[in-house]
Amino acid sequence: MTLGFIGGGNMAAAMIGGLLDKGFTGDGVRVTEIDADRRAWLTREFGVVASESAAEAATCDVLVLAVKPQQLAAVLRGLPPLAPGQLVISIAAGARAADISRWLGGHAAVVRAMPNTPALIGAGITGLYALPGVSAEQKAQAARILEAVGDAVWVDDEALIDAVTAISGSGPAYVFHFIEALEQAGVELGLPLETARRLTLRTFHGAAALALLGEATPAELRARVTSKGGTTERGLAALDAAGVAGAIGQAARAAASRAAELGDLLGRD
Repeated sequence: MTLGFIGGGNMAAAMIGGLLDKGFTGDGVRVTEIDADRRAWLTREFGVVASESAAEAATCDVLVLAVKPQQLAAVLRGLPPLAPGQLVISIAAGARAADISRWLGGHAAVVRAMPNTPALIGAGITGLYALPGVSAEQKAQAARILEAVGDAVWVDDEALIDAVTAISGSGPAYVFHFIEALEQAGVELGLPLETARRLTLRTFHGAAALALLGEATPAELRARVTSKGGTTERGLAALDAAGVAGAIGQAARAAASRAAELGDLLGRD
């Protein structure tokens, strides 16, 4: 299988690096990148073939679209016709699979992917949606490619990609926001900044690792930490009084709504 990337930015580089770690070879990867310095870096770092023209990448067995969403329609309309069974995977945020198919002249084999920024260190999670023209084998190919940078989940309704965007796409920013707040609280309680940051980061890392074991639900894990009349119970009560859970839900709904709006805007092209 040969892979073509249109766009050689950070997410594309993370995917290429992850794929090479899993046994792909650089000479089977073609990357289209307009920046000459970036092309040189990609070739030096991964041994891939990088060029300014998209024509070569477009001939690969699988084509990964990794350009900015606002540029996607123009780029796709400028491509030569794709092979009928060629798999196209888009990681361009907001661009809907049906619009991508339309910009490609009705191409049927399109998978839309929504990775998140932890993919840059191989710890991502990607939501995937496939048009009906994507075969089971192609879905397996798409999952294998995205799993090079973490985990992947499928949704059977493209509208749910907006929910994926709200939860895992935007989710790292929510986590960083909470980290900032907890770190600042530590400083206000008298801890040195470095100590507050270390305590906060290791707490988030450890709690997530514990939850990932899957031996208990998050609610069960929370209950285990919360002793009757103890410090955690008092702290959780303060969070409940402040409406933190409701605010998190409101943030997710706002992000999902904006994701849908962006899809509508891009689809007008």
